[in-house]
Amino acid sequence: MQNDRREVLKKSALVAGLLMQSLGYMRSASAYQQTAFDAKSVLELYKSLGLSLPIENKQITLTTPEIAENGSVVQVAANTTLANIKRWIFMVEKNPVPLIAIFNLTEEVTPAVTLRCKFAQTSDFYALAQLSDGKVYFAKKEVKVTLGGCGG
Repeated sequence: MQNDRREVLKKSALVAGLLMQSLGYMRSASAYQQTAFDAKSVLELYKSLGLSLPIENKQITLTTPEIAENGSVVQVAANTTLANIKRWIFMVEKNPVPLIAIFNLTEEVTPAVTLRCKFAQTSDFYALAQLSDGKVYFAKKEVKVTLGGCGG
């Protein structure tokens, strides 16, 4: 009876420890994302994500409309032939919040992404590819917006 109680207490303590550890990870991930979404410029965003200044690279291909009739829904796509992509980061430079999305990748995932985003006004769309070794490359393309985007 005494041994059963001890085992239950040990296992309960272990589960409580694992839960506390999980909550710590969730808090740090939330803080990491919040800092990135609080960035008001591309340079602030680089800093908040701990990125070095990216280098332009022709191996990243962007597909965007030249003119978006409606800035509130613009389909954009990026793909690359670069190897060892760890993360895609997408942003619209002149939006109130430049960060659009972050995709963490594994080796098994083809580094091609299509998404829809908002443009507050005519702006450059950036796709950053962060490699496993920490190097960051980018491509950018201007999208002209003719009708109000996310800013009105």
